Amino acid sequence: MKGLFLTGTDTDCGKTRVAVALVHALRAAGYRVAPFKPVAAGAERRSAGRRNADAETLIAACGGGWDYGLVNPYCFASPVSPHLAAAEAGEVVDATVLRGAAEQLAAQADLLLVEGAGGWLAPLGSGINIEDLALALGLPVVLVVGLRLGCLNHAQLSADRIRRSGAGLAGWIGSMIDSGMARRRENIAALRNRLPTPCLGCLPSLALGEHGSNHLFTDIILRILE
Repeated sequence: MKGLFLTGTDTDCGKTRVAVALVHALRAAGYRVAPFKPVAAGAERRSAGRRNADAETLIAACGGGWDYGLVNPYCFASPVSPHLAAAEAGEVVDATVLRGAAEQLAAQADLLLVEGAGGWLAPLGSGINIEDLALALGLPVVLVVGLRLGCLNHAQLSADRIRRSGAGLAGWIGSMIDSGMARRRENIAALRNRLPTPCLGCLPSLALGEHGSNHLFTDIILRILE
């Protein structure tokens, strides 16, 4: 199974927009990418069942037509921590089920793009969190750093834990979620100096399609996947 596992410094740090940017770059390079949002909390009831907006966004970015049940095996209604949403729904998040769905999706594509929920230690249920899931899938990890006040601490703690877990931290991507962030350039420079892995790019300051960064972004990611 080849692909990437996206995790974040915390919730609402921009994982989905980074995932979409990666998908667009990889598809432009000729790769078929399968979307995987293993666990999602916060969904609307549709005629076909519950649907999470982030999962639907990933499916659309990957060209549509993907089996929603495989892309998002655990979809909970309440927009709360996944372990609370699972308990509320009376469901148990099973790593074996998630691994099976990932393998089925990966078999249909060149690469699997996995978007986690919340941060690296976000609990998914009794005895399982995002870290456990990432280790079970065994894919290179990319850390999405939400660029806002406090990101230096969050990013360093997350990167340290990811590396100590034994997961392969391939790099980090900055996601500008606070357009009014003070000393943005200085903070990004501090992240580059303090994080143990390379910066793969920043959105939107290195938005895909601007100044040829699309090709650069794709080349970096493909080197990680080799």
